[in-house]
Amino acid sequence: MNVTFSIIIPVYNRPNEIKELLESLLQQTYLDSYEIIIVEDGSSNKSEKVIGEFKSKLDIFYLFKENSGPGQSRNEGMKIAKGNYFIILDSDVILPNNYLLEIDKALKSNYTDAFAAPDKAHHSFTNIQKAINYAMTSFLTTGGLRNNKGSQHFQLRSFNMGLSKKTFEITTGFSRQNFGEDIDLSSRIDKLGLSKQFISKAFVYHKRRVNFKRFYKQTNNFGKARPILNKQHKNSAKSTYWFPSLFVVGFIFSFIGSVFSFPYFSYLWFFYFVLIFIDSFIKNKNIAVAFLSLVATFVQFFGYGIGFIKSQFRLTILQKSNKETFPKMFS
Repeated sequence: MNVTFSIIIPVYNRPNEIKELLESLLQQTYLDSYEIIIVEDGSSNKSEKVIGEFKSKLDIFYLFKENSGPGQSRNEGMKIAKGNYFIILDSDVILPNNYLLEIDKALKSNYTDAFAAPDKAHHSFTNIQKAINYAMTSFLTTGGLRNNKGSQHFQLRSFNMGLSKKTFEITTGFSRQNFGEDIDLSSRIDKLGLSKQFISKAFVYHKRRVNFKRFYKQTNNFGKARPILNKQHKNSAKSTYWFPSLFVVGFIFSFIGSVFSFPYFSYLWFFYFVLIFIDSFIKNKNIAVAFLSLVATFVQFFGYGIGFIKSQFRLTILQKSNKETFPKMFS
């Protein structure tokens, strides 16, 4: 099948980041034509001027709309796209120069209705960004769920994913929810029996959050959304999603045990964090990033775990509706 790409990028108050992304698109080794659709989601700090600098070099269509969240912005972009295969990117990613070429090669070799692809940390990222990337992608911290190509149970993530025009028309794209909309779409694609693949070579450099306060807020929202997604799509629920909550409970009990002269469980946590430090140091070759990876892991587990426990309690014990459990997810 002849594939023509439309790259869909929602942006909200991030003109500097969209500039870096467009600069990386200029460096692509992919020779066929493609279009870029940038959907400005009601930003007060608009990207239009920055985007204008690239219009003579790239095939860009810019659309400004009222704020409705990234999911609906992506849908608006896909509705007007001319290509037959849509590549979805977050505005805070940078592409290696072979990115589009790797996607094209993978789809020509094994055409699928959708694809997922991983992320890495760029050498220019701050140490905190590298530590957060480690915490979000390491097998020791997530079980490899986010960058796992080993089974058909991986989930599409909106920072780096793709779907065919046919898949968009069948699924109607992203749902009207503010968190977990990519997981919801991925689960619906699975239920419909549509094909997907994980393209490990089509990675992006993903900046994620710039400080631990924002990272905590992000992971807390992820944790709050997960029990609702598990309820919406029961086949997507995994025991691994409970691990951050068990971490929170276990860590608290270990601390209490240490206070009352029973420190043995604390030794397990010490060993675990030593493993994280060593693993991060080996991967990043930076002792500061290794130390910060300990902080990032702690923030991630407590943010996600507390959010998960709160939503699970409201859903199962208080018998609240999805919207009552996490109103911001559906506002």
